[in-house]
Amino acid sequence: MECIRAGAQDFLLKSEVTESRLQRVILQSQARFELEQKLQNSYQEAKKLAELDVLTGLANRYAFEEALSLNITQQPRHDEKLALILFDLDNFKYVNDTHGHNIGDQLLKQVANSVRACLRGNEIFARLGGDEFAIILNNLRTLDNATRVTKRILNSIDKTCNVAGIDIKISASIGIAIYPDNSVNGQELLKYADIAMYRAKKLGRNQICYFAEEMQAKFIERYQIEANLLGALKRNEFVLHYQPVYPTDGKQVIGFEALIRWNFQNTLLFPDSFIEIAECSRVIFELGRWVITQAIAQVAYWNAKHNKTLSVSINLSALQLSDSSLIDFIKTVIDTYQFPARLIEFELTETALLEHDNQSIAFMSELNKLGCRIALDDFGSGFSSVAHLQNFPIDTVKLDQSLMFVCHETKTLALIKGLAAMLHSLDLNIVAEGIENTESMLLCQQLNIQRMQGYYFSKPLDVKTIEAKVL
Repeated sequence: MECIRAGAQDFLLKSEVTESRLQRVILQSQARFELEQKLQNSYQEAKKLAELDVLTGLANRYAFEEALSLNITQQPRHDEKLALILFDLDNFKYVNDTHGHNIGDQLLKQVANSVRACLRGNEIFARLGGDEFAIILNNLRTLDNATRVTKRILNSIDKTCNVAGIDIKISASIGIAIYPDNSVNGQELLKYADIAMYRAKKLGRNQICYFAEEMQAKFIERYQIEANLLGALKRNEFVLHYQPVYPTDGKQVIGFEALIRWNFQNTLLFPDSFIEIAECSRVIFELGRWVITQAIAQVAYWNAKHNKTLSVSINLSALQLSDSSLIDFIKTVIDTYQFPARLIEFELTETALLEHDNQSIAFMSELNKLGCRIALDDFGSGFSSVAHLQNFPIDTVKLDQSLMFVCHETKTLALIKGLAAMLHSLDLNIVAEGIENTESMLLCQQLNIQRMQGYYFSKPLDVKTIEAKVL
């Protein structure tokens, strides 16, 4: 007992020592020591795996949250701040969808290395999952320090990366929450940084945004929309409204633009309230197919009932261009309703075309093969590069309503006339949006703009009103 109290694991009485027994005890002792070493090594390896992101070699979410709690607890002085920086890559889903997850993983490694290289080494840098990363900056006297570091991070990411011979342009959106200004709770800081990050995306991506209290209400609203969006189709909460399109003489309706609305909690929401959320949650794929089916079915019904050849314009989201089976789906809908493809016009914005350059051309070419027309929407509101008219297989250009609203102004009038002349010379059809008065309608007639739509003729209407007042 005295030997055990002294810390011995094994012992021999001096009177019992023999060469063979001593050898056996030594071997047992060595085996026990080796086993203890293996157990210790296994523990360290398991601990490492539990705290390390295997892909990038950074800390993982578990290790980051543990470090965040510890740093908040140990923050020495309340006049020194802690910044929690959260960022993810803009349009990273597109990289995975287009180039595959292996390329996406290699890109994440490059981003992790680039950001790590611009940090000083005393920060805590982690990959939380997917393309989401987080950094803790300690002992900040002023927010200027956090801003400087964050700008370095943004600049290190905003570039073109070459991954396996593929050039990929990337950028990031960054949200920042501050201890103790925004919260003294680690999980709340993470939530607030996340809210700020999504605000940065709304500002146009490749942006930095600090959390502010007013963002909380907008986040809750966004969360409610996202949570309800998933089941809205099954609950039949979506409806299409149709805005009539008129020819130059403005007499008889020749077609409709289908515009989605959502009956959400007794309020009719317009697409700018939920389409971006539908894209982020991937609901846009199912929702887009619903719109295509409903719009073609409805106008096919009107054509059969009233013996007309009305056309239908349908908006496509940028993300829908990555839906590899969408062309086959459109063909099936056309065949099902025996609707002439030449009467279908799909509208794409310049932003959508630029985000998915090569993919856009391939997608549009397939639409052309089906016989559908393609319209460039909102022309004159953004990039408006003439090169897009040459590079993409476009049939129609829709002049943005912002031009028609101020068409009486000298410079805008000159711009509209110049655009109309150029588009006619390229043998492109022109649609003018936002026709709200006689002056803008007469201008369209003067410039031989083929189609017009706007409140002067009609706002978007539900099916019953169209049947009662338009057809």
